[in-house]
Amino acid sequence: MRKLTPFLVLWLVPGLGCWWQTAPETPEPPPQAFMPASTLGAGDVFEVKVYDEPELSGVYRVSSAGSITFPLVGQIAVDGLSSTDAAAELQRLLGAKYLRDPQVSIFIREYNSKKVSVFGEVTKPGIFKFEDGMTVIQAVSQAGGFTAMASKDSTNVTRLIDGSEQKYPVPVEAIAQGKAKNFFLQPGDIVYVPRSIW
Repeated sequence: MRKLTPFLVLWLVPGLGCWWQTAPETPEPPPQAFMPASTLGAGDVFEVKVYDEPELSGVYRVSSAGSITFPLVGQIAVDGLSSTDAAAELQRLLGAKYLRDPQVSIFIREYNSKKVSVFGEVTKPGIFKFEDGMTVIQAVSQAGGFTAMASKDSTNVTRLIDGSEQKYPVPVEAIAQGKAKNFFLQPGDIVYVPRSIW
C-alpha cells in the first residue's frame, strides 16, 4: 500500500483541526427546574387577598390595556409586573389613603398572556396557554399527542435567550420511560416534533 508523504500528513492534520473548529455545537440543556411565568399580561387571571378585608379580596382579569379596576383605588396598571410587584403596588395604594398597614397577596389563576407553540408531527399543532410547571410532555399532550410518523426522541425546543434563539434536543420518549430528566417549558417556547425518516 502506498505510504503518505510527510507533506500530505501535514496537510491532512490541519484540515482535520479546521473541521473540528467549524462543526456546530449542540447547546447545553438549560437547568431543568420549575420555572414560573414571571410577569402579568392581558387576559391573565389572578386572585387578590387583602388580610382582614374580605370585601376587597376577589378575582381579577387583566384587561387588554394591561390593567385592572380595584375597589377604592380604581384603575391600576399591572402589565409587565410580577405577582409580587403587583401585590406591593396594591399594598402601597391602599396604605396611602385607605388602610393602615394592609397585607396583600396575589395568587395566579391563569396565565392567558403566556403561550407555547407545538408544531410538527402532533395530532393538533397550534399555540397553547402556558401553565406554571408545564413540561414538554404536557405540551405535546395538549396538542393531541404524537402522530404515527413522529420521531419522538428527536423533538426539540426553541427558546429565546438574551435576544438569540437556542435550540435544545429533548428525548421525549426517553423522558416518558423515566430514562431522562423531564424538560420544563417557559413562556414563548416552540416545541417541534420532526418526522421519522424510517
